[in-house]
Amino acid sequence: MAAPTGRETEVLEPVGRGLTDAEAADRLFIGEATARTHLDRAMAGFGLAGRAQAVVPAYEPELVTPGASGG
Repeated sequence: MAAPTGRETEVLEPVGRGLTDAEAADRLFIGEATARTHLDRAMAGFGLAGRAQAVVPAYEPELVTPGASGG
C-alpha cells in the first residue's frame, strides 16, 4: 500500500477527535463521500482494519493533542 497523502492523513485529525464523516467533511470543506474516501485510503495506507483503529495514527504523528479544542 502507498503511504497516505497529506489530505488523507488530514481526515484522521477530526476522526481522531471522534467526529463523524459529515463533521470531518464540514471542517475540511469537502463532501462527506470525499471525506469517507480519504479516510478509507488513509486507513488502508496505515494498514488499519477499522475506524476505531484510525484514532491511533491520528495521535501518533501528533495530529491530535488530547484535550485541545477542535475548532
